[in-house]
Amino acid sequence: MAQKQQLRRTEPLSSTYFRRETFAEPTDVERAILGLVLRRGPMTQTKIASEIDRPQQTVSRLIGRLINRGSLRHGERVSSGKRGQLSINVEIVPDYAYAFGVAVLWDALAVKLMNFSGMVIDRRTTPLTSMTHDGVVVEMRRMLDELANEWIADSSRIFGVGFSIPGTFMRETGQVNTPLVLEEWANMDIEAVLEDDLGLPVWIENDGNAAAIGESLVGVGRWASDFVYLYIATGLGGGVILNGEIVRGEFGNAGEVAQLLPPSIYPHPNLDLLLKLIRKHGIDVHSVSELVDRFDPDWPGVDEWISRVRDSLSLIASASAALLDPEVIVVGGRIPRSLAEKVIPHIEIYDQRRRSDSRPLPRVVVAEAEGDAASIGAAALTLNSYFFA
Repeated sequence: MAQKQQLRRTEPLSSTYFRRETFAEPTDVERAILGLVLRRGPMTQTKIASEIDRPQQTVSRLIGRLINRGSLRHGERVSSGKRGQLSINVEIVPDYAYAFGVAVLWDALAVKLMNFSGMVIDRRTTPLTSMTHDGVVVEMRRMLDELANEWIADSSRIFGVGFSIPGTFMRETGQVNTPLVLEEWANMDIEAVLEDDLGLPVWIENDGNAAAIGESLVGVGRWASDFVYLYIATGLGGGVILNGEIVRGEFGNAGEVAQLLPPSIYPHPNLDLLLKLIRKHGIDVHSVSELVDRFDPDWPGVDEWISRVRDSLSLIASASAALLDPEVIVVGGRIPRSLAEKVIPHIEIYDQRRRSDSRPLPRVVVAEAEGDAASIGAAALTLNSYFFA
């Protein structure tokens, strides 16, 4: 979604009064510096200048400005590589800004609190039997209050809320075409409604893109700038990261990998199918959230799920590799890590060899961002949209 051009003073959110001090908008080069230090960790001015291909004098001036604003600070002295000379690292200031990430998970609501360094400080998850707007907002406000009261000493440092929801963006309205279980959310301008509900700036993204953004900042994106993210949850989605940036496409729906599967031919590799299979084998699990919490890779039905979805995953991975040539394909979302590790060896990326040689193919890896990927990504989206490149 488009970056917000103006940040506004907020109204009270429940029992906590959230103020808003203006965060100076970084220039493109400042965003590049902040993004580099976020992903790589503490770095010297010389190294930063080399990485972003700018004169050291320019970088020195910009770093000084970022330090004065409070987003960077001086760190440890390190060897400059020259005898007797030391350089000073600069590093991210974690409490410069905070963001909430909220994910609607079909049968639950997940909230994360992230600081400016990309660290998830704390999290809340609550099951919900009804996903109506009013029901979600009541629980969301309660969880935001709890996290803010416990962890944030200066509420003016709260930057905003990222909100992740399953669905595709519609061309005519920009609204989200949600699954039927989230029917009420399909008929509203979600950003505007939630900003009124919460008194904070809100950024909205679909769950696959949100998870990919989170993975790019605090997961495999720390070492891979190009990847395709497979978001396996109750449904199936995805996201594409190229050169460290999310690819949204013309209408915001790039990465909808489920659309690669011809209807009624290939089963969707999602956790709703897994839930049905293990229940068929007598496992007493009643929801995807309960499945994720209690998952056992040795449950009867797990191997059947792998057998049924491996061709679907192979087709998606092969199409992604052929079209985008990414460094890696990431299996993530709400899928338990042990299940991802178990299914990955069954994913085949098709290749027509010439002269007995294979073209370079991406590796298929497990997501590295810990916890619910969509809410992590929603929080990361909020900070990334303004501060980082």
